[in-house]
Amino acid sequence: MPDLDRLEGIIAERLEQNALSPAVWWKGSWMKGAEFLELVEDTESALRVSGFGPGSRIAVFLPNSPLLWCIAVAAWKLGGAIAPLNARSGVNASLKIVEHIDPVGAVLGDGMENLAEALEKAGIPAVIAPPVGPLPGFKGREYQKEDSDIAVIFATSGTTGAPKAVQVSHGNLIDNSLKVHENIEGFDTGRILMNVLPNFHSFGFTICGVLPLCFGLPMVIVPSFIPLKETLEALRSAEVSILIAVPTMLPFLLGAVSKEGIALPKLKYILTGGGKLDPTLEGRIRREMGVICFEGYGLTECSPVVSCNPSEATRKLGTVGPPLPGYAVQLRDLEGKLLPPGSEGVLWVKGPSVTSGYFRAPELTAERFHEGWLDTGDIVSIDEDGFITILDRATDLIIVGGFNVYPQEVETVLNTHPAVKMSAAIGIHSSMSGEVVKAFVVPHEGMEVTQHELVQYAREHLAHYKVPRKIDIVEELPLSSVGKVLRRKLKEAEEEDL
Repeated sequence: MPDLDRLEGIIAERLEQNALSPAVWWKGSWMKGAEFLELVEDTESALRVSGFGPGSRIAVFLPNSPLLWCIAVAAWKLGGAIAPLNARSGVNASLKIVEHIDPVGAVLGDGMENLAEALEKAGIPAVIAPPVGPLPGFKGREYQKEDSDIAVIFATSGTTGAPKAVQVSHGNLIDNSLKVHENIEGFDTGRILMNVLPNFHSFGFTICGVLPLCFGLPMVIVPSFIPLKETLEALRSAEVSILIAVPTMLPFLLGAVSKEGIALPKLKYILTGGGKLDPTLEGRIRREMGVICFEGYGLTECSPVVSCNPSEATRKLGTVGPPLPGYAVQLRDLEGKLLPPGSEGVLWVKGPSVTSGYFRAPELTAERFHEGWLDTGDIVSIDEDGFITILDRATDLIIVGGFNVYPQEVETVLNTHPAVKMSAAIGIHSSMSGEVVKAFVVPHEGMEVTQHELVQYAREHLAHYKVPRKIDIVEELPLSSVGKVLRRKLKEAEEEDL
């Protein structure tokens, strides 16, 4: 009898029920439930031989692929966890986060030989695997066991640039995917859902992967949104009805449909998160494509969905909807004091989707988690119907194409350049990615440095989406009375210039 308190039990039961039905689409063909379960069993055998067991972790640098999900389910069956990671973070950042996660070993995709070699040199066994397997055998390293209820570890940038990872349990993921499935229009069992968001991101992992596997939605796996031609072909030929997206993907989709005449008659719903949905764009998608867009909100620490507009009939444009059932919400000031209803304040949330904290980082956990409550760091208002409007971020977070960039991380790198005295990074508007990073640099007295030199320097030390697209060389930065850079002043000046 499968354990329905854990993901592997729920997924196995669902795949067995649908053994002869399409389960996973990859590169133009459907894999049935029974076939996918066979791949999971083969992967489980390879992991077991490596020494993977209860309380262990496997690091996975793979694009969206069937093998990534076989590794996830196999790891859960063996009582361990998967850590899906972004190979484009760069070798140094990847080594830091892998060492922090302390895995048995790492699985990488084709073309990642340089990273595999660096991992091996650091004492972490690494194997290259094709997207549909098989997983090559390897001898795992020794590791420290953790709670076997941890299902996934997501890497997330810390404000200091130090490795930070969120530990997400089976219960967190089951609750979050169940609440989305039951409470948001369109997620009917049997509908075909596209898995195109990066699966190393919690939104892509939970809603594009865990949800369809647990609740019987055939899953169309696409390695990445670009090249757009492949994504459009998958949407069309696999007859996808639900697309999970970040808002920056939508202009490309709309352009292909409206300008190139591509028809996607089966596409009915788009659920967005990871950035603000432009109401004008939403209206055009509704009119020109006949597709309903729902805007939601979440964060990794909530596994990740906190709220979403639930239906066509009840949605409120410009809001991110009411909290999913099970969440308690509060508004507090920046000092953490409770605010009265009708205020604008920092959103605090509590509920079964909220994770227990950061992996092996009790001090970081104590900063954000307080007696079960999570300080989201987002400033919001909540109307009389419970619908949330995101007003601003308590932090200066920059969102580039749905990915988080912390200014201090960019500044830390720029400040290590020998010609740089101090720097500041902000997000500026981009029609392509929502925001891009812009930096302001004050050189040391008597020293000169160019924008080109600094951009090249940043490229050597940061993931591509974190690299400033523009750098202004300035004489001074706006500072507070205690010498803290006032990024909001830079942002205001930038907006005035625009």
